[in-house]
Amino acid sequence: MNSFLPIVGSDRIIDGIGAMQWKLLGLFPVMTASGSDITRSAVGRLQAESVWLPSVFCSDGVSWTSTDSSPLNFSLHSSFVVQGERAELDFTQDQTGRLKTCKLPRWGNPEGADFDYVDFGGILEEEGTFCGYTIPTRLRIGWYFGTERFESEGEFFRATIDDAIYR
Repeated sequence: MNSFLPIVGSDRIIDGIGAMQWKLLGLFPVMTASGSDITRSAVGRLQAESVWLPSVFCSDGVSWTSTDSSPLNFSLHSSFVVQGERAELDFTQDQTGRLKTCKLPRWGNPEGADFDYVDFGGILEEEGTFCGYTIPTRLRIGWYFGTERFESEGEFFRATIDDAIYR
């Protein structure tokens, strides 16, 4: 039996300022970070999270191109600006139009070295419709997406969405 100690915290951007704070058992700080690199990284996360608010992609400020297609998958590229940073977000869809993957270059330093753009994204395993929006409801996200490193060291977030309310 594995027993893990919970790490609780947040990676956030509020009023254009990014910060991270994570605590062991919700009490003991294990990571705290802020500054311009953290803000840029948080903007990249926000860009990826746009999949949970599909109306973002209906804006006049979003451009779309088809990048590749096969009988089983169709690839799309979207380009738009979030918090002053250009998003270059790639999607693959299956033959029914369901999103399968998303990927973008995200500012970060997953190895602890200098910050740079690193492939970030994930596998969108299930979807559901809430308040008229169809969104990913089960997904795996992380660094080095599209490489072997994603499975072995990059994936750090799994989520299942049971309900979503849009106001």
